[in-house]
Amino acid sequence: MTDIPSRSTPPPALLLLGPTASGKTACALALARSLPIEIISVDSALVYRGMDIGTAKPSPEELAACPHHLIDIVSPEDAYSAARFRADAIRLMREITARGRIPLLAGGTMLYFKALRDGLSDLPPADAGLRRAIDADAAAHGWPALHAELARLDPATAARLEPADAQRIQRALEIVRLTGRPLADSYARREDDALPCRLLPMAIAPSDRSVLHARIADRFDAMLHAGFIDEVRQLRNTHRLAPDMPSMRCVGYRQAWEYLDGGIGYDELRFKGVAATRQLAKRQLTWQRQFRETWPGFIELDCLRPDLADAIRYTALQLIAA
Repeated sequence: MTDIPSRSTPPPALLLLGPTASGKTACALALARSLPIEIISVDSALVYRGMDIGTAKPSPEELAACPHHLIDIVSPEDAYSAARFRADAIRLMREITARGRIPLLAGGTMLYFKALRDGLSDLPPADAGLRRAIDADAAAHGWPALHAELARLDPATAARLEPADAQRIQRALEIVRLTGRPLADSYARREDDALPCRLLPMAIAPSDRSVLHARIADRFDAMLHAGFIDEVRQLRNTHRLAPDMPSMRCVGYRQAWEYLDGGIGYDELRFKGVAATRQLAKRQLTWQRQFRETWPGFIELDCLRPDLADAIRYTALQLIAA
């Protein structure tokens, strides 16, 4: 085991990003054999209880090999947000580092990684009644008059907007009236929301996407053979679910729901499930490209290299020691 170096800078938190079927679980467990880590799942589907086969949830043996967090924490009837993930991840990073261990945040929900890195704005949700009142004021007095009101309440925001920019003036006025604060204050990161660790990002991606596509198809077939359809049928029988719920909009589950409703046949279920998973991987890789271009120190490794586990371990050790 490798000790965490003593330093005055914040303790390290390793990040492991990658598209679906790229081998993140195996890499994370390889790290657990070399470093005193605890894994924080960064996956919007693994949070749901009872959704095991279709999410490729780690096996009981894999979960027992290393402490895991943010898996099986909510009912599929509930929603789980990026804001809740960030709060949970920050709390867990503090708890893990207090135990003298290293957080490893591993998964493929790229929005969660972005929320962790960049923070979340403290904006209030839309208020339909207030928007109608603002629209009525605009109808009576014109948008330039509301722009002038915004200039009195929030000069900095008004200076960036044209007097006829109705949509942005409406939202800015709505926020100012709801919060009593300028828009910039709502976008500012809150002091108690600061990260307790320095984030050390590693990512894996395929040098040949056709190999990843083949892995995706093989894994979806394995899920079907393992009883994925029965899993979704059981969830429908034991929970109050609807196809528009976040849990049932997960890749694979929405196609299985359609199949169980009689909308598609088995072959189409497989075709649409594989296609949707490939589209998910494409979106994940687009996110990673953006991270690579904007995140200093972002390291990406080929997930198809035969020595991937060793390369991940070496990279993690180098990042922690830097």
